[in-house]
Amino acid sequence: MKSKIKIAFEKCKKEKRPALLTYTVAGDNTKKNSLKILNSISKYADILELGFPHNTPIADGGQIQGSSHRSLKNGIKLKDVFQIVKNFKKTNPLKPLILMGYYNLIYQNGESNFLNSCKSSGVDGIIVVDLPWPENKNFSNKCKKKFINFIQLLSPTTSKDRMKKIIKDSHDMIYYISMLSTTGGKLKVSPKKILENYEKIKRYSGKKNLVIGFGITNKTIASLSAADGLVVGSQLCKTITDSIKKRQNPVTKLNKVVYNLRNQII
Repeated sequence: MKSKIKIAFEKCKKEKRPALLTYTVAGDNTKKNSLKILNSISKYADILELGFPHNTPIADGGQIQGSSHRSLKNGIKLKDVFQIVKNFKKTNPLKPLILMGYYNLIYQNGESNFLNSCKSSGVDGIIVVDLPWPENKNFSNKCKKKFINFIQLLSPTTSKDRMKKIIKDSHDMIYYISMLSTTGGKLKVSPKKILENYEKIKRYSGKKNLVIGFGITNKTIASLSAADGLVVGSQLCKTITDSIKKRQNPVTKLNKVVYNLRNQII
């Protein structure tokens, strides 16, 4: 049985364009608005990433940290994250949704409990930033048994030997971190260099879908459109922050931003 993630990539390839993946934090800026945002941007995004808020992020830059802070301040718990996913899936059953976050919350909740909640709410994939290969093999296998994609991470410093092993253990999607930085930083390397590194990985990844994240904005997205997929997160979190400061509706503002991002790659 094909995963919804795989089907989404196949559709984009038929349309000869990269998949657009969006990242927002669950509960930002409110639990109600978080669901409204997902429903709104799902018209233009091919795959949605939803972060579960965390108070000690490792890879997240200032914009995503701000989103997590607002969410935690609102009292969002893991059960609320799953409720948002469940409500979203009621009206968007075919749209792939990936949860992204840190292992501590999964560990505290218990891996089996966490995966059961993922399955019952409709989660299609999981990215765990601080659970690298090979430490993630056991959890990855548990995900596979539940028909949930476990998405592995690669970076510019991943050795060829390690990269091959990670790809071998990957499911339908692999996430390439474009540069050594936290999220939201300006591109430190040229799009040309990123794509050169990307193509080297593609030689080994075969039919598995490889997306690029970190440093993707409306200014850089078109120059990286040769990728299977592109992840935009910090720009969306910044849009929510700016909307709150200006007392504007973050749902409407984000919808416009994602619409414009999509138009740059179709």
